Amino acid sequence: MKQSNRHPFQAMALMSAILSQLVGSVLIGIFTGRWIDSRIETEPLFLIIGLFIGLTVGVYSTIRLIQHFFSGE
Repeated sequence: MKQSNRHPFQAMALMSAILSQLVGSVLIGIFTGRWIDSRIETEPLFLIIGLFIGLTVGVYSTIRLIQHFFSGE
């Protein structure tokens, strides 16, 4: 996207989308890991695995979102 076509509302929309993707994926990973831990009684194992999976998915989706934003589609 060209510099002259950017507006402040587009930047705010991009930042809110990044925030929601990162926070949402991390929270889903944490709560899923806690739920699995409570079912099979392996207390911190799946919580940590869910946290890392959530971070990975959040970073990947954020990178794709930023690439899509700057490609101009």
